[in-house]
Amino acid sequence: MSKKYGIIEIGSNNTKTHIYENSKVLYDKTTTIEFKKNYRNKGYVSESDLEKLYEEISKALEYTKDIHIYGCSIFRNMSDAALEQINATLKKKFNLVIEVVSQEDEAILTAKGCYQNIQYDNNLCIFIGGGGSIELIFVKNKEIFGRKFYNFGVVDVTSKFPELKEDIPKVSFDEVTNYVNSLIGDIGFEASAIVLAGGDHLYWFNNALYEMEDNTLYRSNRQKYMIKTEKVDVYDHDMMINSLDAIRNRSDNPAWFDGSRAMRIIANLITHKIGAYVVIPTDINMEDGLKEKMAV
Repeated sequence: MSKKYGIIEIGSNNTKTHIYENSKVLYDKTTTIEFKKNYRNKGYVSESDLEKLYEEISKALEYTKDIHIYGCSIFRNMSDAALEQINATLKKKFNLVIEVVSQEDEAILTAKGCYQNIQYDNNLCIFIGGGGSIELIFVKNKEIFGRKFYNFGVVDVTSKFPELKEDIPKVSFDEVTNYVNSLIGDIGFEASAIVLAGGDHLYWFNNALYEMEDNTLYRSNRQKYMIKTEKVDVYDHDMMINSLDAIRNRSDNPAWFDGSRAMRIIANLITHKIGAYVVIPTDINMEDGLKEKMAV
């Protein structure tokens, strides 16, 4: 029997919509909706952000009525009354509601999407980067042996250093790194490789024209590429003195790149703090863990 369903994952900065039929992707779209930034500035969820969300839901409903909506960090932090009001509107408009996912559940679901179908004997760190939170899951032979959760993300760093969004920022790589380091502190775990998940890291690497190698650590259709850490260091330092607008102009979603430098600095610092010598960029996110359940 054919099974068609949709997953809408609402993050602090990006909303991802996917429609599946028997695990095959029928529709795939990432829309930048800056829920966290605008919530912080106004103290409430803006109507314009909700209207963008309504558009995404309406598009998804053209494919199937079986739609599942999950809210991540920004929805964890808002009041119960604010969430109830949003869900009341969604229920009236679409007969749907947002299910808020805990930070731990989001991290575990995303991590499973990375490690459940690979064979790798060494320590692996799964970095889950978002607009409002950062999670690290450490895995060896498909067993989790460590985790670190942080209640800050890309939006917090770009709020501290808004010039990171500019074509060429005046702030230095080291200045931003030192600030992020003050938020991270001691991690306490090590890994030989780091998998970048939780967002479309490949979107940055491809549009920024980072050269990648085939992943020789393990085989995975969703984790095909890797870059040695020393090479990533060169790229990440260069991004602070090269044009961000040139990268935006190569893309189909220019607003997505507002947080790209912040994300790279966070990921770069963590890569060094855990001693990883290889970086594996992916577009794996929470729904990769969710869809395994829904496809059953």
